[in-house]
Amino acid sequence: MQACSEDAVRDAAPPCVLVADDRVDVLTAIRLLLKTEGYAVVCVSSPEAVLSALTRQAFDVVLMDLNYTRDTTSGDEGLQLLARVREIDAHVPIVAMTAWASVALAVDAMRTGVSDFIQKPWDNAQLLVSLRHQIQDGRARRLELLARTAREDAHAQERAAMREIQRTLLPAALPSPHGTEVAVFWEPVGVVGGDFYDAAQLTGDLTWLCIGDVAGKGMSAALLMAGVQARVRATAVTDVRPSTLCAAVNRELCLRMVGNRFVTFYYAVYDAARRRLSYANAGHNPPLLVRRGGDVQPLTEGGPVLGILSDAGYAEGQVTLESGDRLVLFTDGISEIRNAGGVELGDEGVASVALAHRHRGARELMTAIVSHVRDFSGNRFEDDATVIVLGVD
Repeated sequence: MQACSEDAVRDAAPPCVLVADDRVDVLTAIRLLLKTEGYAVVCVSSPEAVLSALTRQAFDVVLMDLNYTRDTTSGDEGLQLLARVREIDAHVPIVAMTAWASVALAVDAMRTGVSDFIQKPWDNAQLLVSLRHQIQDGRARRLELLARTAREDAHAQERAAMREIQRTLLPAALPSPHGTEVAVFWEPVGVVGGDFYDAAQLTGDLTWLCIGDVAGKGMSAALLMAGVQARVRATAVTDVRPSTLCAAVNRELCLRMVGNRFVTFYYAVYDAARRRLSYANAGHNPPLLVRRGGDVQPLTEGGPVLGILSDAGYAEGQVTLESGDRLVLFTDGISEIRNAGGVELGDEGVASVALAHRHRGARELMTAIVSHVRDFSGNRFEDDATVIVLGVD
């Protein structure tokens, strides 16, 4: 048996043909014909041998009989073999041969993946034309498959790099002010997304924290997210109040915003010594202050979304946190998630989960919220999703 090179998909390699028939005289005749034409030929005489040969090496074309049981003319055995061949190699061209041809059998064979149909006794010239045509088409399809696979691999690597780049723009861990624990969950619905969060320590007692959501998804949202985040970092200094920062970032965005883009945003400064949180909410989902005793307070003070009204002003709110309190910040990818019936979780649903698990630490509470969202939606995020939990010891 002459083995065929695995490089047979290359135009420079000799065509490699697997011939399957249960008659020795047929195999001998076809072998002589094909070898005279410069083909590499492997001959087998049973369905099992066909499958074995296909698992060992690659072929340019398979020329196979559809009948292997001498007292059967239905072709059922050959049709079953065709299905098995396609499981091993979905792309190799198949030319079927049979002495018991019928329209029904030909149609069934074509549906199973046969590329051409030759009736016995065959015409040598016709057979060679069919094989040459199938080999050329098969090599073209395989080369295109290789090229497409290479493109997909390159795109996958590019997408992974894009996500990694965006991930590096976000802090790997958020600072935990004295007497607190902070945990975060972030997951873009696509390769990259428009949700963002950030935090940094201003002084020994002061730490700022923000969360935002750029309207839209994908690369354009991610690029705008990076710009907003850079502006926030440049503006967030010790003597800048949350209301002032929101107004400054909003003016800057209005100068550069295109289309109908906008950003929902929440910025807060936490004073660990006084356990006081000062904040401004620019059209974002109100963070939930879940008190140890069971009260839930939405933090709504602020103004409109960023990037629409250049002269917008922002009010500022202040709350004092107490031992056992939990502050839950989230984007609409969490609150607007829907279940199979189309029912939205809503801010109330997030508050209910936070309230039920308020005695847990920040990380455990964050995990409980995300787990509930996954269960509620059947693990189908429709938008970028972010959750931040700050727990007071």
